Amino acid sequence: MTPSCTLDDVRAALSLPDFDGFGAQRRMMPAGRPVGRAGEGAAEPRLGGVLVLLYCADEELHLVLTQRPDYDGVHSGQVSFPGGRHEPPETLETTALRETCEEIGVPAGDVEILGSLTPLFVVPSNFEVHPFVGRYKGDGRPVFAPDVREVAAILEVPLRLLLDPATRVEESMELRGGLRLRVPCFRVGEHRVWGATAMMLSEFLQRIEYVRHYAARLRD
Repeated sequence: MTPSCTLDDVRAALSLPDFDGFGAQRRMMPAGRPVGRAGEGAAEPRLGGVLVLLYCADEELHLVLTQRPDYDGVHSGQVSFPGGRHEPPETLETTALRETCEEIGVPAGDVEILGSLTPLFVVPSNFEVHPFVGRYKGDGRPVFAPDVREVAAILEVPLRLLLDPATRVEESMELRGGLRLRVPCFRVGEHRVWGATAMMLSEFLQRIEYVRHYAARLRD
């Protein structure tokens, strides 16, 4: 069984110097996915902020994901982090906190930001996403109040489960336009976490794995 992760592990993971964040993201990148913006003359990307929200319950850290409703759009039904479009003049960190409150009802004042991950460009929606990691400051799990227009379900996943290599699989998926590909994803019960969310999650988890491996070597 994968041992539990602590907040100290998370803080150390987010403070690693010279960590190759995009290299870690690429491990869950679908084959053939463009790695950056189009050439000269391409539209400026829209900016967005998302939050990797953690809380501690039953002496174990959990991570919060949301499932989008089904709609006529590129991200219909997908699992993602809470977040959304940047609204100047707010900071991108404020964007992530505001959107989290709007989508799942966790107030910004109840979240402590622990650090950030590597920004990621999402080609289908032309978004440059800036991920932040925060913890719920209250006791136990937050009281969620999802906005049904934006959130079909809230997934509360033990971090220990995501750190288990068996959670990472490759599955055949039919994408928009009928294209069928095998894509890397995290299997969370009946849900698949893939695409940009899986890439950002991959970086977060690999940072933690690096810290825990290094700590184990020091103990030995």
